[in-house]
Amino acid sequence: MNPRPWLLAALLPCTALAAGGDSAALSISSSSFTDGGVIALQQVGPDPACGAGEERTPQLSWKNLPDGTQSLALVMFDPDGGKGLGVVHWIAYNIDPALDGLDEGMAGQTTQALMVGRNSRGTLTYRGPCPPAGDKPHHYALTLIATDLPLGTLPEGLDRTGLMELLQGHALGAQSLVGRYGH
Repeated sequence: MNPRPWLLAALLPCTALAAGGDSAALSISSSSFTDGGVIALQQVGPDPACGAGEERTPQLSWKNLPDGTQSLALVMFDPDGGKGLGVVHWIAYNIDPALDGLDEGMAGQTTQALMVGRNSRGTLTYRGPCPPAGDKPHHYALTLIATDLPLGTLPEGLDRTGLMELLQGHALGAQSLVGRYGH
């Protein structure tokens, strides 16, 4: 039984991509928040309506990448946002699998280490959590996807849909970490 059925529905494209690979050993963790835990104010949007956070990308670590991994992608998605349609907060890809993680605050913009795609607002940056005041805490699924695509293969400016389309047939495995935030 899946303890988070909403996550399966929200990440269906990622789940479908990962189905062909053995992602059981793949793991993702963060010192910024624990799986199922509360996202730290450092990662939250800077607007006082969001909680006046610092909008820093979370620290992430991963290990046990599937054999053949040539690049990684990250998607941070809030299935509770957008009045039930979901909100993309962060897309990052062309990440070198030789890295064992990303430092907090270091991945909100495109750098030599990774390319940042379009969030739901259409901007090429990390967008910190900012659920409406009074909502129940939203769930933020951060999914790491291991791919067989060589570094630099994916073009600039991808959104979630475009990334998922280009990863079809190239995902080797995926694993998610879910944080919650509300105020």
